[in-house]
Amino acid sequence: MSNDSITITTTFHLLVPGITPAPVEAELHYEPEDPYAVAVLFHTGQGKVEWIFARDLLADGLLTSAGEGDILVRPAADDPERVLVELNAPTGFAILSAEAEVIAEFLDLTYDVVQPGEEDLWIDFDRELAKLVSTN
Repeated sequence: MSNDSITITTTFHLLVPGITPAPVEAELHYEPEDPYAVAVLFHTGQGKVEWIFARDLLADGLLTSAGEGDILVRPAADDPERVLVELNAPTGFAILSAEAEVIAEFLDLTYDVVQPGEEDLWIDFDRELAKLVSTN
């Protein structure tokens, strides 16, 4: 087991009907201290926006439509080498496209740190409980 966090940089493409897809730089980040989650930090024209995904949701979305509500991940119907990420927030909606291979390689790196099914071994329940009862 390794305590190494993982960060990769990639380019998503914002899909808007009738307009050429706009590139959006993003960082995918994984911390073994939060083993079920993957953070994606999108660099937009107005700053940075972070979304937190379930690692399993991202993995499942490479193969089939996964998720509901705020985040949906699915293979692109017209391009098997891409995956679509739909983000829904009170302030707006976006569909982004990414290279499926890049997402898969990132997930493989996370599995090298925390194997699927072993996430619970990485949770420090004492620390999490202390956060819950902290008066800060």
